[in-house]
Amino acid sequence: MTAHFVLDSRLAADSHPLARFELCDVRLMDDSLYPWIILVPRLPGLRELIDLEPPQRRVLGDEVDRASRLLRDAFRPDKLNVAALGNVVEQLHVHVIARFENDPSWPAPVWGKVESRPYTPESLLERVSMLQALLVA
Repeated sequence: MTAHFVLDSRLAADSHPLARFELCDVRLMDDSLYPWIILVPRLPGLRELIDLEPPQRRVLGDEVDRASRLLRDAFRPDKLNVAALGNVVEQLHVHVIARFENDPSWPAPVWGKVESRPYTPESLLERVSMLQALLVA
């Protein structure tokens, strides 16, 4: 019996579906303080980047590039942060975060410094719609 991909419950609770790339589910982190995308490869049992086969790592790199360009084009940030930590959620996922010199955590990492601010239903719909439109443009 083959294992099936299941999204970690913490990622599911903390983010919203945005798109589906070739390898990854693309999710919007539920923190309106930062434009923040999470890429989750849809393969079971992955914890580290080195768990991917070389062709899969290349696809993931291309998808990180695509997500980075999406945030850069949509928000014109001062800096893009890209990270695959996995200290809290072991399932392999990659954070792509648009950062601004005036954001609440600058220049520190976004984790643990400032209380997150979940999207309102209206702002979530607006942000998801805008990003999805840019993805198909």
